[in-house]
Amino acid sequence: MNGLQSEAASRYLAWAKLHSDARYNLASSGVMDYPLAELPVRIEDLAIGGTGPYGFEPLMERLAKKAGVSQECVVYTHGTSMANYIALTALVHRGDEVLIEQPTYDPLLTILDYIGARVSRFDRRPEKGFRLGLGELERKLTPQTRLVVLCNLHNPSAAFTDDDAMRQVGEMAAKAGARVLVDEVYLETLFDQAWHSAFHLGPNFVITSSLTKAYGLSGIRCGWILAQPELVLRMWQVVDFTYGSPVHPAELMGVIALDNLGRVRDRARGLLEPNRSMVNEFLAKHKELDCEPSRFGTTVFPRLRVGNAEAFVKVLREKFETSVVPGEFFEQPQHFRLGFGGATETVREGLDRLGAALVPFQQTSR
Repeated sequence: MNGLQSEAASRYLAWAKLHSDARYNLASSGVMDYPLAELPVRIEDLAIGGTGPYGFEPLMERLAKKAGVSQECVVYTHGTSMANYIALTALVHRGDEVLIEQPTYDPLLTILDYIGARVSRFDRRPEKGFRLGLGELERKLTPQTRLVVLCNLHNPSAAFTDDDAMRQVGEMAAKAGARVLVDEVYLETLFDQAWHSAFHLGPNFVITSSLTKAYGLSGIRCGWILAQPELVLRMWQVVDFTYGSPVHPAELMGVIALDNLGRVRDRARGLLEPNRSMVNEFLAKHKELDCEPSRFGTTVFPRLRVGNAEAFVKVLREKFETSVVPGEFFEQPQHFRLGFGGATETVREGLDRLGAALVPFQQTSR
């Protein structure tokens, strides 16, 4: 398979699946896979069948408890990507105006294009660290806006939006008669802060997330949507005509993972903290890259000050066996996204090779 032919295909996801692999992979934005052997899983604990009609009760109970909501506000999904598809399909009709941040995660735009939404944009500016600008967002809201879409932490930059700012987003959207969809999958990496979903900031918030990025549990596809009960019913109906029923062994694995999330979290923190320090030391040393130090999440999004970033990314992969995500997939062609959730030795060597690949660009800038 050389590529996808459908007009609705995500260019980024196709690239990630077909072209991102390298000996030193800094393209992945999630924490490396959690070892199955470190979870208390026995084959006799799993079963082929047994899911409920709309959610496996033990799993729904744990997801609701984690989010601090009632079960009637939860939709279980196969990961955040499916959560975004189900939520957007339930919330947006053809011709609806949707306001979404720029840059953003490519599949969100692909889904909206597939649905037939009228998409407008508000900027997250590189010179401001891609932080959310409330004035910019408010100026772009119109009486026709039905939905505002953003990520927290921001993808690709990992910029954090606090509760006060997010609450104002909800209030501004409510005045326009709009809802707010927040993809919170990277918010799970704020291990040292009390986890608090924007769902609690107002009734017009809809949240998507999963255990994939922060915990190294992508393979069990444990995702969720938080929404008001009347929207939850609509979203379960979307599930009915997409994949119909969940994979029950994955539901059982989700229960086990949630029951042991403390140890999974500790392992992820143990990976990210030293890796973040290495990345920040690297950025401080290499002034040919423009990027604020990492404070949150699993990625940074540097801008190459001199030279062609597309050519740099290609050279980095082909000659230095190291991959990062080209910024073109996030509408910022002079940037690239660097993920540091892998093994520390992989991140260290990948950064060394990235530094070596920068040498010709350093010479050009002198």
